[in-house]
Amino acid sequence: MRGMRSAAKQPEPQKRSYAMPLSQSVKTLWPYLMQFKVRVLLALLCLIGAKAATLLVPFALKEIVDSLDSGRQALLVLPVALILLYGSLRFLTVFLGELRDALFGRVTEHAMRQLGLKVFQHLHQLELSFHLDRQTGGISRDIERGTNGLSFLMRFLMFNIVPTLLEILAVAVIFSVLFSPVYALIT
Repeated sequence: MRGMRSAAKQPEPQKRSYAMPLSQSVKTLWPYLMQFKVRVLLALLCLIGAKAATLLVPFALKEIVDSLDSGRQALLVLPVALILLYGSLRFLTVFLGELRDALFGRVTEHAMRQLGLKVFQHLHQLELSFHLDRQTGGISRDIERGTNGLSFLMRFLMFNIVPTLLEILAVAVIFSVLFSPVYALIT
C-alpha cells in the first residue's frame, strides 16, 4: 500500500550522552574556584555560620518558652533578651546567606566568562566549513546555555547539596546526643 510504512521496525538512532560525571565536573571547575581562594573560603565560612545560626534557632525558641514558665521566678528581661537572641539568629542566618551569595557571585561570573572565552576561541580555530554548515544562532544559544549551566552547577553544588547534607548530619548528631540514636536514625 502506498503511503504506509513497512511493518519492519526501523532502528532507533543512538543518542549520544554528553553528561559528565560529578567528579569530572568538580575537577573541571576546581581551577576556576581556586583563582578566588579567599572569596571561596569566606563564602564557605558564611555558609557554615548561617547553618550554625539555623541550628541554634530551635534552642533559642526552647529557652524563650521555658523562660515564660509561670513556675520560674524570672524577670521580664530574660524573655525579652531571648526574643532578641532569636531575632538576631534569624537575621544572622539571612545576612550570612546574602553575604555568601555576594562573595561567590564574582567567582561564578569569572568562571562563566573564562569558559565562554575558551569556547569562543575554540570556535575561531575551527575550519570555515564547520561554520558554513552550522546554524550560528544555535551555537551561540548552546554556548549561553552551557555557561548558565556552569553557574547553576557551581551554586547548586556549593550552596545546596553539600550544605543540606551537612545540616542533616548535624541534626542527626544533635538528636543522638540530646535524645537517643533512634531519633537520629529517624532523621
